[in-house]
Amino acid sequence: MDKNKYILWFNEISHKDLSLVGGKNASLGEMYSNLTSKGVNVPNGFAITTNAYWHFIKSNNLEDKIKSILDKVNVNNAVDLQRRGQKVRKLIMASSIPDDLQNLILDNYHKLSKFYKDKFSDVAVRTSSTAEDLPSASFAGQYWTYLNVRGDKDVLKSVLGCISSLFTNRAIFYRKQNHFGQLDIALSIGIQKMVRSDLGSSGIMFTLDTESGFGNVVLINSTYGLGEMIVQGEVTPDEFYVFKPTLKQGHKSIIIKNLGTKERKFIYSPKGQGIVEKRVKESDRLKFSLSDDDVITLAKWGMIIEDHYSKIAGHWTPMDMEWAKDGKTNKLFVVQARPETVHGGRKKAFYKEYKLKLTKSNRPVLKGIAVGNKVASGKVKKIFSASKLKDFHKGEILVTKMTDPDWVPIMKMASAIITDQGSKTCHAAIVSRELGIPCIVGTEKATKMFKNGEELTIDCSHGMDGVIYKGKIPFSVKTYSLNEKSKVKTKIMVNIGAPEIAFKTAFLPVDGVGLAREEFIIGEKIRIHPLALYHYKELKAKAKKDKHIREIINKIDKITIEHKDKKEYFIKELAEGVAQIGAAFWPNPVIVRFSDFKTNEYRQLIGGELFEPQEDNPMLGWRGASRYYDKRFQPAFHMEVEAIKRVRNVFGLKNIDVMVPFCRTVEEGKKVVSLMNKFGLKQHKDGLKVYVMCEIPSNVILIDKFLDVFDGMSIGSNDLTQLTLGIDRDNAGLQKIANESNPAVKDSIRKVVKESIKRNKYIGICGQAPSDIPGFAKFLVDLGIKSISLNIDRVIPTIMNLNKD
Repeated sequence: MDKNKYILWFNEISHKDLSLVGGKNASLGEMYSNLTSKGVNVPNGFAITTNAYWHFIKSNNLEDKIKSILDKVNVNNAVDLQRRGQKVRKLIMASSIPDDLQNLILDNYHKLSKFYKDKFSDVAVRTSSTAEDLPSASFAGQYWTYLNVRGDKDVLKSVLGCISSLFTNRAIFYRKQNHFGQLDIALSIGIQKMVRSDLGSSGIMFTLDTESGFGNVVLINSTYGLGEMIVQGEVTPDEFYVFKPTLKQGHKSIIIKNLGTKERKFIYSPKGQGIVEKRVKESDRLKFSLSDDDVITLAKWGMIIEDHYSKIAGHWTPMDMEWAKDGKTNKLFVVQARPETVHGGRKKAFYKEYKLKLTKSNRPVLKGIAVGNKVASGKVKKIFSASKLKDFHKGEILVTKMTDPDWVPIMKMASAIITDQGSKTCHAAIVSRELGIPCIVGTEKATKMFKNGEELTIDCSHGMDGVIYKGKIPFSVKTYSLNEKSKVKTKIMVNIGAPEIAFKTAFLPVDGVGLAREEFIIGEKIRIHPLALYHYKELKAKAKKDKHIREIINKIDKITIEHKDKKEYFIKELAEGVAQIGAAFWPNPVIVRFSDFKTNEYRQLIGGELFEPQEDNPMLGWRGASRYYDKRFQPAFHMEVEAIKRVRNVFGLKNIDVMVPFCRTVEEGKKVVSLMNKFGLKQHKDGLKVYVMCEIPSNVILIDKFLDVFDGMSIGSNDLTQLTLGIDRDNAGLQKIANESNPAVKDSIRKVVKESIKRNKYIGICGQAPSDIPGFAKFLVDLGIKSISLNIDRVIPTIMNLNKD
């Protein structure tokens, strides 16, 4: 290949040609040359090389002029930055592309048009700098892109615009911050056939979870029309997570599907050139913009691309990609790929836990989508346009509708960022993640709700939900070393309820999950009583005459708007919540406990009061196993079973086992296992283990008979202590009398562990005792218990204490 060429086609380019064609074009060439044979579709095109860029600069005598303008730029002074940047861009736009270069560009544009059998192809004209899309520094989004460009005149005009965008305010700032000289970076320009995603859909794909860095999933965002709508954060897109290991095994492993709002889309301008914005029909908004088959295809392509780039790099290289679906042909294409720059290549050595010190007076005032896992406080500064960036001061909280790349200089100064619009892959989220700044996007009304100068605290430490409080609230930060491995034979596991924190929790040095609580998923994610969903049609018929039921139906409809089948809503949401936990800790075992709400807790769910009796002592009432076979609740239990079946059989997460809580009698245990078998979740089929909670004295006294029914036990020390000593665990005044260290409780635990080991059955503990009581974990290890499942914040300290003994 002639290294002095001004034009190179994608099939002439590889990743080694970064200095000639920049990161974006080098990646497109690498994929086009090597991965189309593996089924990955990449639109054809060519690159205008950096040789051509320097030819343009020198022909117009621009080098010294640009240096003189930018030599003394103060990038932290927004006014000075804007003034000097605009001066350079005007200088470039007033220059001419040399005739020889013009002719080459147009000749090759005509060849591309002929390749696609067009008179004049509609193309994307994109910048590709020599420092863009590097693993060490992401310059992605710094420069301009022109879409739906057609004809000689507009192609040349777009090329000139791309060259000028090397000197946008944001690009000048970013180079300075990353210690690049303003003329150290050369520019290449890609001219690539447009995919008619204006008639289809498009989006972004990552081969990891962008928040935690968890690498066993592919994250896909999708919206109607051109993908710029997602990048700019103008819509909340559809979201899909695909689990890589079981996808490789042939399972349809879409473990999470979240419907986005997708109110607007970008389409080709009816007048010819460029793009315009259009509203999406409500009926389309309530549908996913990508089929399950397309999601699986994209995920497979993402894994192929990740594997290819990892081999080139010599280590795991997660990828950040853009894709598009042609609405005319229904074909999918990958239109960009770059190494992910936040988590890629970094080994997690520490786990940081941020915790707000809340009082009863602290109430959340607004929620959105959390980016990162930090907590921050500061005073509000609302900014609505780039012209006001100069008013922003270091340490303030930036509150705005949505950011764009021009805002990077002040984003770096912010203590936190809050936006009305956006998703986890919008500009504000991507930049905040890279800068390590807590950010909450998609709040819908932050700019209307908060005033300048108002003090806020934002909390992104609980997974997906970002929470905003008024005032400055103190918080603590604990740092745990992830290099601390357990030296004892007993397996150290973790208790978890919220699926949103599963991926980041998976980095802890644990052997799986000893207790995954369904109640968190039902209470926080689903929020509706399962029987209200099961009996939805009957309730809707009654709603015409009953105002209270009508209000319940309205709440259900608002939450489940995209689901005609309300039972499917429950099954889907529960399955996805369980799958997220199962995927996070795969292939280690995850023990999922069937629902263990008490009647007073079930009544808190939407519609709960219609199906739950009032009980004087719910702790000892209708709960656990006694619900499942009861004709009143059995349909709800059936839906729980269907969710577990989906996780194991459809998603392929065979590491999920189940546990029955509060099983008072052996007969109850037999009824529940028989009912599970009837519903198609058969004990021991495909390795399914069914455990029982050991939390009632009868479980201890009749342990042999319980172990005839179940595959093992997990000790629930909270209830076992309550029922052994007759202490209501909800009564704070009685807690001083005794705890799990009482000899009566410890004798019961000793018997259960001994008998379970004798029978070669699983025995673990998932109650609070080893997390809260000094020395209790050592007592359990000495007994020979097979696993200890701890609260998240106690894993590292407990391992360290056990290693000392």
